[in-house]
Amino acid sequence: MWKFIFCLSFLLTAIQQTNAQIKVLEETRTEILSPDKKLLCRFYQQKEADGRKRLFYEVFYQKKPVVLPSELDIRLDNHLTELAMALKVDKSTRWCEDLLFKKKESFRKDSLWKPVYGERSVIRDNFEESIITFEKEQNPDYQFQIRIKVYNAGVAIQYYFPENPKGSYYQITGENTQFTFEEGTRAYYARWAQAPYHEMALSDWPDEGERPLTLQLKNGLYACLAEAGMIDYARTKFKLSKEKANTIETSLYSGVDGISYFGTPWRVIMVAETPGELIENNDIILNLNEPAKIKNPDWIKPGKIIREMTLTTEGAKAAIDFAEKRNLQYILFDWKWYGPALTWDSDATQVKAKMDMAEIVEYGRKKNVGIWLYVNQQALLKQADEIFPLYKKWGIKGVKFGFVQVGSHRWTTWLQEAIRKCAENQLMVNIHDDYRPTGEQRTFPNLMTAEGIRGNEEMPDATHNTILPFTRYIAGAADYTICYFDKRIKTTHAHQLALAAVYYSPIQTLYWYDKPALYEGEPEVEFFDKIPTSWDETKVVQGKVGAYITTARRSGQDWFVGTITNNEARNLKVPLAFLEKGKQYKASVYEDDPAVSGKTKVKITRIDVDANTVLDLKLLASGGQAIWISLKK
Repeated sequence: MWKFIFCLSFLLTAIQQTNAQIKVLEETRTEILSPDKKLLCRFYQQKEADGRKRLFYEVFYQKKPVVLPSELDIRLDNHLTELAMALKVDKSTRWCEDLLFKKKESFRKDSLWKPVYGERSVIRDNFEESIITFEKEQNPDYQFQIRIKVYNAGVAIQYYFPENPKGSYYQITGENTQFTFEEGTRAYYARWAQAPYHEMALSDWPDEGERPLTLQLKNGLYACLAEAGMIDYARTKFKLSKEKANTIETSLYSGVDGISYFGTPWRVIMVAETPGELIENNDIILNLNEPAKIKNPDWIKPGKIIREMTLTTEGAKAAIDFAEKRNLQYILFDWKWYGPALTWDSDATQVKAKMDMAEIVEYGRKKNVGIWLYVNQQALLKQADEIFPLYKKWGIKGVKFGFVQVGSHRWTTWLQEAIRKCAENQLMVNIHDDYRPTGEQRTFPNLMTAEGIRGNEEMPDATHNTILPFTRYIAGAADYTICYFDKRIKTTHAHQLALAAVYYSPIQTLYWYDKPALYEGEPEVEFFDKIPTSWDETKVVQGKVGAYITTARRSGQDWFVGTITNNEARNLKVPLAFLEKGKQYKASVYEDDPAVSGKTKVKITRIDVDANTVLDLKLLASGGQAIWISLKK
């Protein structure tokens, strides 16, 4: 017993001595409060017991811990650079070690800007910022900055390399940004962009996790780790630390070659009291990107689109006729219209299907229905300089990129250059497969939407659908490819109707896998007819990740409300407090009802409502409800 007490006493003494040797360098201590004073980010440099100096940060929300002390670091491979010779350091340097503090500066901004389209018509860019400048002790010419912006919605951190004529080339090999949370934190984990989600502890992940990564903290708060402004860089996912418990680390897809001055993408920690606030505050991702570079965006037109699968002139005209009647703005010709897509030998300047493209485009023009074309990566790589001007000449409105490679520095810069070339030729863009946006649609708003989602191509269940708004959609628009008539859907039809309001996409694909001939006069599809794809205001009325959500979106004076539940039936109350007080509205309610005749089993009810109305919802398992609310005349 005495031996145990002696060993314990010795261990405690050693820990106390070690802690005494760890010292925060007070001149580096920086505290940044959000404009509403609720969110605090604390940054400091710390001298370790072994004499090394490292960078750390913490995040608090109303004094509750969000991110516990976590290290900031980035790795550089200096073996091939003149910087290595100047500093006499080894390959793969931990760049943030042993930096010499120089100065810190504070800034603030509060402005409004109007997107070309979006989940709201006006966006506020309001933050407090600190820039902390260091230099390498061995060579003061090599400066380095930590830039921290604190919004009401969250904290954004960037590594920045100021211009340096003596050593402008930097080869980044990795990043070691840490996010340490309290034990008991739960993450909504997905292994890849189109993977299913799993609620998991911060342990035993099978692989890296996708971003954004939504977390439920033990103290009741919600957080989301995201990436913003991933421009001319490599994608970052998240992995668990092997050395530090309850700690997530950034995981860079590949190396990055940078020339100063340049900054890394922003590492974003969103914080909210409810998961719905994460959705409402996702403009932080757009704000961390540069303003639009398209001077005259009048040709960029959000809208609804249906896929034409026969690839014939007759089928195209039938799709255009259906689009006109159902208030859809576009049709898409999917792959193989120019021949086999997965080969270098196909020519995307030639129509190989039995279609007269000129006749179809003109037919669509007369009916105000535009044409989009799918183009696979082989043709995009080989023929981008040729096909984009040609498609503009044809009168094509947009291009859907298919099977693009994503993640590496090379493919990021290639993809961004392709988007820019489309903008020069007044072509809108939809990127499919594993690509996920990081707010770059602010800079190039012709990037309308992207896949990077497990949508109706895989026919997921309703529980998956109730996770997506709180995870994938925080990154921005997603092309879920909503279905309606296809028998493979695993939800009710009212659930599919509601998705058009719950899910945001300026180019919203409807009737995926469906054909115009499947429509048999179902009256409830008027909800699809009426709903727009760009909004003046968005409210998340209620929601629980993986259980249910109610989203209300306003366009002009009309509101569109979508509620979906998971695989379980449930009763919900939906207050309409978002309506303007003192005004009367007419609501068209579309809900599941097994007693209704017909294949879709959706009932329509017309009722008078106002801001005091509370609707009682009885949702079937995997069900939903859609509402169109217009001002009463």
